[in-house]
Amino acid sequence: MGEIILKKTKEQISFNMKQVKNKDSQIELLLRKELWSRGLRYRKNCTDIYGKPDIVFKKHKIAVFCDSEFWHGYDWEQRKYDIKSNRDFWIKKIERNIERDKKVNYELQSKDWVVLRFWGKEIKKDVKLCADIIEQQLKK
Repeated sequence: MGEIILKKTKEQISFNMKQVKNKDSQIELLLRKELWSRGLRYRKNCTDIYGKPDIVFKKHKIAVFCDSEFWHGYDWEQRKYDIKSNRDFWIKKIERNIERDKKVNYELQSKDWVVLRFWGKEIKKDVKLCADIIEQQLKK
């Protein structure tokens, strides 16, 4: 038998998108928990650091960002064609996010910060490896 697919209204889609967290997301919590269990202490969502990194090691000038694939444009040249509704809005929004991420990287690196960015799927697949990369950077 065929599967019934219910199409969501614009209001339902809008409501769902507003529920997306911009801090304390699942991927952030996973990575922070792993870092904490290793005895690594950090600051989270630092508003006094340009770009408001998700995780910050101020003393070492390391900024960590946990980027979700949709909002930060993972594989963007292919994925942008997957957007079916309100294309103009979403494509512009995500492309602005991609440009902002590049600017944040540039600004922080120009002030001698190390910027580490992890895709959500990398964190979910191997949080220990992501934490290893951060830990290695802290030892430098």
